[in-house]
Amino acid sequence: MSANTQTTAYTDESSQALSSDAAIVVNTMSKSYGSNCVVDQLSFKVQPGEVFALLGPNGAGKTTTVETLEGYRAPDTGSVRVLGLDPIREGHALKPRIGVMLQQDGLYPALTAREVLQLFAGYYAQPLSVDTLLERVGLTSAAKTRCRRLSGGQKRRLALALALVGNPELVFMDEPTAGMDPQARQVTWEIIRELKRKGVTILLTTHLMDEAERLADHVAIIDHGQLIALDTPANLTGTQNANIVRFVAPEGLDCQQLAALPSARKAEEVRAGSYLIESEAIPSLLVELTTWLRERNITLSELRVGHGSLEDLFLRLTGSEVRD
Repeated sequence: MSANTQTTAYTDESSQALSSDAAIVVNTMSKSYGSNCVVDQLSFKVQPGEVFALLGPNGAGKTTTVETLEGYRAPDTGSVRVLGLDPIREGHALKPRIGVMLQQDGLYPALTAREVLQLFAGYYAQPLSVDTLLERVGLTSAAKTRCRRLSGGQKRRLALALALVGNPELVFMDEPTAGMDPQARQVTWEIIRELKRKGVTILLTTHLMDEAERLADHVAIIDHGQLIALDTPANLTGTQNANIVRFVAPEGLDCQQLAALPSARKAEEVRAGSYLIESEAIPSLLVELTTWLRERNITLSELRVGHGSLEDLFLRLTGSEVRD
């Protein structure tokens, strides 16, 4: 199936009737700033208790979409519902039920980590234990440290705790593990899995394709404000029965010749100097590929074998590298 055919199939699926019992419903939403249309007839839904990843290159419309769902912006046309409520007109009823983990933390610099959590806990009727949250995100030892002295990774972990302190039904997470070390990243992933097991709905944005692939039940990819793919990670990659050879070499190799190798099913240059070949007979393909390269005196700088990935699909559909 070609990328264009694949995209059309997923977009058509998202255009079906959006059920009112979904945790999040975005229905033909559009939003412009002046003459710049940043969200264009966008539709998708998020079911209760699932992890939903919203992906796209910078400028794709992710931030505007999420801010609209959080009640900070109003759509020009179309509609959104979060937990059955209009985020703007019924924000007073919605806000106690959601948590928001912002990419820019905006913490009070003079307060300690515990003081900030205690402050936010006071906004909710039944907050979670401050000390328990500090321990869960690995900040017990930094509880008395003022926010301005926290490291970048510690600020991200505190932002996560702030998003959870109100015991929310739904959590928005913007780049939840950005700036975290590998250990903190694994802890955050486990917290997200725990929330899912408890029935909490999570919508996250991330530039880390492996994060979306491992955590999300469904992934939506948007670009230029439009939905271009929506499905489970496994269905999106669509290569469960095929393996992938990825290699780095001088840019501009003839992909038609690579695709014509006897064991190749498809070949493409996904970005300058980075190539991908699909095959169901990897050992044979490796012999054919190395022979082809040797005959042309082409040297590889990297060669990897594995299954198709979400990053491969992302690059095919957006034509963009995942960028910060």
